Order: sequence, then C-alpha cells, then structure tokens
Amino acid sequence: MSAVLSALFALLTAVANATGTVLQRIAARRVPPGDAFSVRLVRHLLRSPAWLGGIAVIVGAAACQALALTLGSLSLVQPILVTELPFTLLIAAAVSRRPLPAAGWVASVMVAAGLGLALAAAAPSGGDSEASAGMWAVTLLASGGAMAVCVLAALPRARGKARAALFGSASAIGYALTATLMKAATDTFEREGAGAFFACWQTYAFVAAGACALFLLANAMESGPLVASQPALTLGEALVSLALGIMVYGERVRGGWWLVPEAVGAVMVTWGVVVLPRADTEGTERAEGAA
Repeated sequence: MSAVLSALFALLTAVANATGTVLQRIAARRVPPGDAFSVRLVRHLLRSPAWLGGIAVIVGAAACQALALTLGSLSLVQPILVTELPFTLLIAAAVSRRPLPAAGWVASVMVAAGLGLALAAAAPSGGDSEASAGMWAVTLLASGGAMAVCVLAALPRARGKARAALFGSASAIGYALTATLMKAATDTFEREGAGAFFACWQTYAFVAAGACALFLLANAMESGPLVASQPALTLGEALVSLALGIMVYGERVRGGWWLVPEAVGAVMVTWGVVVLPRADTEGTERAEGAA
C-alpha cells in the first residue's frame, strides 16, 4: 500500500512541476538576453506574477515529493517524474489554446506505457535509510562537478538549443541530488521527529541544491525552447536519480530476464521524451509567451 501511495504522490509531483515549468517558461521568455545567469535574472523573475505563481506550485510539488520519498524508494519515485514532460506540453497547449498534435498524444501514451512496463519489470525495492559520510562526500563532489561542467560549457554559447540543453542537464543533476538529500532528511523525520529533521545537514543541503537547480532551470527556460531543455531535464533527472538511489542507498532493481522488459520500457520512454517536445510548435511557443 505504501508503494501505491508513493507512486500517487510522485504523479501529483509531476503534475505540479509541469504547471510550474509552464509558468516559469512564460516568465523567462521576457527576460532580456543580457541578464541571463546573473542577479538581474532573479530580479526580473521576482517581478513576474507568472514566475511567483510557478514557485508557489513548485513548493507544493516539493511537499508531495517529500511524502512520496518517505513512503517509497528513490528508484521508484524519481522515474515517475518522467511524466512531467507530457503534462508540461499538455498544460502549455492548454495555456496557448492550441491543441497538441496527434504525434504528441502518441508520444505521451508511449511515455506512460513505457514507464509502467519498466517499473513493473524493475520492481524497485530495498535500500538503506542512511549513507556513510564518505559516500555523501563522493556524491556531492561528483554531482557538483558534473553540474559545473555543464554550466561552463553552456555559458560561452549564444541563446539556442545547445545552451538550453546544457543548462537543462545541469538542472536535472541538481534536482536528482535534491531528491537524494531529501530522501535522507525525510527518513530522519520519520524515525526521529521534527527536531532531528531540522538538526540534520541534509535538510539544509536539499534546500540549497533545490534553489540551485531552480536557478539553472530558469536559465534553461530563458536560453531556448522546451524542445531542447525538457528532454535533457526529464531523462537526466530520472537516470541520475536511479544511479544515486543504487549508489547511495543500495536500492535494488530486478535483473536477469527482467532486463528485457526494462530495456523495452526504457526505449519507449526515451522515444516518447525525444519526440514529444517536437510536437510542440513554434506557434505554441509564441502564444505561450504572449499569454
């Protein structure tokens, strides 16, 4: 029963994150090019009702994600967030009052079916509630280093798909790290109560990592279209989270012949994630920016 509730809260997280992403994209499109990756970007966004509304929704999403991680494993919760992409484009299409093309609906079904197949075959389970200090040091250094590489590769580039994809990848790693730290903090809350939750370093680390990931996402939204940033963000977060769940918490997925349906599901999800944003037309992008 806890796994079912965990999956449900993860799905609610995906819907809320999708809504927040659309609102942030509306706000980010109005930022002058010269203000990217600076304090001025934050000032512009803080004056935008759309961005503030997006932040409010994302706070709610974080609460749902915390509940999902309390009830289930990282390797169960985070892959479900792949559904954020079809939800994002469906909401964007509704905001711009343009229907999602048939190819978009087919790709959305592929994402949902592939995800269901992969999770049913993998049956994520197990894992420890605590990790050693050495493992946390490796995790923080590796994640931070990978994010820095993506940012340094993005900064010299002009606005466009490559810049958006690199910032989206950095944001994906940041969100995966946030979820990993949040899992540790929520487990502490469940075992030892609110006092221990506010005393453990992971609580403040996941807030900092989440804020950093949010800033990088804002730059991804400002740098280029959803067709570039969302696949990198969606697939990157799921893959990095799965790797961190196995590495940090020792979570397990089924092997053997189960790898065949897992691989088929992963291919279906990847195909859908890559194709789905391309169903979103530039007309939708322009309408979304004028909303």
